[in-house]
Amino acid sequence: MADRTRRAGAKPHAAEGPRVAVLMGSKSDLEVMRPAAQMLAKLGIPYEVRVISAHRTPDRLREYVHEIEKRGVDVIIAGAGGAAHLAGVIAAQTLVPVLGVPIDSSALHGLDALLATVQMPGGIPVGTLAIGKAGATNAALLAAAFLARHDPGLHDRLAQHRKEQASAMPEGPVEL
Repeated sequence: MADRTRRAGAKPHAAEGPRVAVLMGSKSDLEVMRPAAQMLAKLGIPYEVRVISAHRTPDRLREYVHEIEKRGVDVIIAGAGGAAHLAGVIAAQTLVPVLGVPIDSSALHGLDALLATVQMPGGIPVGTLAIGKAGATNAALLAAAFLARHDPGLHDRLAQHRKEQASAMPEGPVEL
């Protein structure tokens, strides 16, 4: 996945850079986090994708997070499995909202990541989504909802996405 810095229909933004950062602790998390990037692209939200580990590359993570506000990123989506410290480590270093996506990469099928992400100590919040691809998709949609409050074009695209979801649902009885 390449960085996306400007999408058709996207509102002009600080320095024309990404509005959302999609981060993950390991390259093996790409397939789980791909739906977040796909949804952001569908909604025309500029984003970037990075693999940065809180454990293996702490200095790189610290440097990246300290620059993120200056670059105009409005929301961070962080996916991590196992001990799942990535979202919390990021949230502790910035005021940019962080949405955590637990990755189902361990013998506990993501339950450990879910608990580690949702149980952040009071004072350093991380919005926690569902385990896996559904969580990645919903993180992108939640980021879009935050951004749409001050972006009428995005508001309209998000509303259209919801209409499309509703129209895809069958009406009336369904045969099995």
